[in-house]
Amino acid sequence: MKAMILAAGKGERMRPLTLTTPKPLLEAGGKPLIAHHLERLRQAGITHVVINHAWLGEQIERALGDGTDYGLHIEYSPEGTPLETAGGILKALPLLTDAQNDWFLVINGDVWCDLDLAELTPPEAADALLVLTRNPDHNPTGDFHLGDDGLVAAEGPHKLTFSGISLLHRRLFDGHPPGHGKLAPILRAAMARHRVRGVEHRGHWMDIGTPQRLQQLDQWLRGGRG
Repeated sequence: MKAMILAAGKGERMRPLTLTTPKPLLEAGGKPLIAHHLERLRQAGITHVVINHAWLGEQIERALGDGTDYGLHIEYSPEGTPLETAGGILKALPLLTDAQNDWFLVINGDVWCDLDLAELTPPEAADALLVLTRNPDHNPTGDFHLGDDGLVAAEGPHKLTFSGISLLHRRLFDGHPPGHGKLAPILRAAMARHRVRGVEHRGHWMDIGTPQRLQQLDQWLRGGRG
């Protein structure tokens, strides 16, 4: 299985830090945010990674190269103008799937998570597997409901937060034209067809959306955790 790290956003909420540095290269715990993902992918045995980029993307390519330093093979999907989540994935699909691989892993570049990615396996009779987590203070009402049967629904009594980590099947994008577009509407349509399953991660997870959260993660990691 191959993996994609979504790294094309401008990181506007992280300004002024992202005026000269793309958000995936901002450091926490002495290394770039994206390096934490690359290391966990390698530990999980996933060695082929696709990274999309737009804002200051050439810095990402210079910093990571072909992935040799991480024991990986990295390919890039440059966008110029950010295509959003679904648009970026659609553009990169030829790099992510082939005749032997219909499923691929997607990770938001601006999250940190201690999940063992090797635990994720493609579900039966589904087009997506979402990793959900407890609701942080900045998202108290959550995103999606995880049923006792493992199915994910757009609505429900106890919503969890989407971690930004998922396994996706390429058929999830059948019929969707290339170009700018978000992933959430595609997922909700699949949920209505009962084609999305989920797992709850009870470990540590953070959405690194602000300089304050980046500082919190840095302090947490430098404290010997993670």
